[in-house]
Amino acid sequence: MIEVDGEPVVIHSPREAIDLGIGFLTENRKEQGLFLEMAAAENITMATLERDARWGMLNRKKAQTISDDAIKLLNIRVPHAQVRAGGLSGGNQQKIVIAKWFKKEPKILLMDEPTAGVDIGAKTEIIRIIRSFAKEKKSVLFISSELSEVLAICDRIIVLKNGQIQKTIMRNEIHSEEELQHAVQM
Repeated sequence: MIEVDGEPVVIHSPREAIDLGIGFLTENRKEQGLFLEMAAAENITMATLERDARWGMLNRKKAQTISDDAIKLLNIRVPHAQVRAGGLSGGNQQKIVIAKWFKKEPKILLMDEPTAGVDIGAKTEIIRIIRSFAKEKKSVLFISSELSEVLAICDRIIVLKNGQIQKTIMRNEIHSEEELQHAVQM
């Protein structure tokens, strides 16, 4: 059962999920999260085209402001917003995907392995970004095989096996990665 704003919902398509305020960061940013040949700015504004375009035309000034704000907020290291996304580091590519969803302003953000394939500096920044999003009273469903990341981000840890909830652990019950490893394996 999925609830949004305390109301049960049934979702039949990605469009319905987006309309309900749910965003999704795929594990595979290069094939499913980015348009590698397009500019960073175009990727950032992709999720908000419906909101920001009028009569099928994107307001370039507004799009530039949106992308510049996102680049600054998420500390995306690019020489300018028109640089091709495919030419950036993995960490900066991932921050562009995150920025795209942040600008959509979802209520719930599903993040599947959001730090996969990025360097330690980018991981630290992405964790900071996720925490700031959650502090805005928004929900993050964080999927990770990295127990240290789970400990760094999650308030509640749900262990799944074959699609079924096996255990729910509150973050304040776990004090180390070893304790979490033990709790998950039980």
